Amino acid sequence: MTKPLAGKVALVTGGSRAAGRGTAVELGAAGATVYVTGRTTRAQRSEMDRPETIEETAELVDRAGGRGIAVQVDHLEADQVRELVARIEREQGALHVLVNDIFGATTIEWDKTVWESSLDVGMRTFRLAVDTHVITSHFALPLLIKEPGGLVIEMTDGTDEYNAVNYRNSFFYDLSKATVNRMGFSLAHELEPYGATAVSLTPGWMRSEAMLDAFGVTEANWRDATERIPHFAISESPSYVGRAVAALAADPDRSRWNGQSLSSGQLAKVYGFTDLDGSRPDAWRYMVEVQDPGKPADTTGYR
Repeated sequence: MTKPLAGKVALVTGGSRAAGRGTAVELGAAGATVYVTGRTTRAQRSEMDRPETIEETAELVDRAGGRGIAVQVDHLEADQVRELVARIEREQGALHVLVNDIFGATTIEWDKTVWESSLDVGMRTFRLAVDTHVITSHFALPLLIKEPGGLVIEMTDGTDEYNAVNYRNSFFYDLSKATVNRMGFSLAHELEPYGATAVSLTPGWMRSEAMLDAFGVTEANWRDATERIPHFAISESPSYVGRAVAALAADPDRSRWNGQSLSSGQLAKVYGFTDLDGSRPDAWRYMVEVQDPGKPADTTGYR
C-alpha cells in the first residue's frame, strides 16, 4: 500500500476521541508521524470524564501504519503548548500538518438566551472552543511555515454557508463554531505568503463515542438508533472526516482550497474516499434539503 504522508509530521489536538481520533488514525494510515494531544490519559481523565485516552489513539495510529506519539497537553495553558511545539521541533525538526480539533466542553445550555445562560458555563465553552485554537496556532505556526506546503485544519461544526443562516441553539456554541470557521479564513491570508494552506472543515452528524453512548448503540449496530431518531441515518463515523484530512494533506494542489469552509461529504466527492461502510454521506446537503424542512428521513441520493 502507498503511504503518501510517509515522512510527514502532524499534530492533532483534541485527539482522545471523536473527530480527533478518527483524523489521527487516518493520517497514520497514510504514513504520517502523528502527535496526539489531549487532557485524558490512562492515569487521568479530563472534565469530560470519558474513558477514551490519547494513548489509545496513538496505539491506533501505530496499528494503522503510522507512528503515534501521545502527549498530555491542556491547550489553554500557553506554557504546555509552547513546550509541545518545542518537543516536536527537537524530535522531528518540522511540522507539516496541524489539525486544531480541540473542544471538550462538558455542558452546553441549549435553547437558552445569552442572559438566561450561566456566564461561567458559556465562557468556559467559548474558551475551550476558541482560545485553545488561538494559543495552539500562535506557537505551532512558526514551525509549520519553516517549510512550504504546510496545512492547517480548523475543525468545526457546520459550514460557513449553513451557519450563516442557521442558529445553532446556543449563543455560546453558535458563536464558537462561527469563530472557528473564520479562523480558517483568517489563517489562510496569513499563511499564503509562506506557501501554506488553511481551511475550516466540518464533519456531518458524527457518530462519536459519546453520541453512540447517548443513543445506546455501538458502531456495529448504529442503525438501530434510526428507529427512534430517523435522521441519524445520515450519520458518519469519525473516520470519514479523518479521511478528508488525509486526502487534503496528500493533495499537492491543496492550496486551491485555501481559506474555504469545507465538509467531509463535499471532499468525498472530490477525492473519492468513503466512510467505513463504503458510502459517502453528504450530511449538510441532507440537513438543508431533508431534515430542516421537516421531510421524512430518506438518505437516497445523500449517501
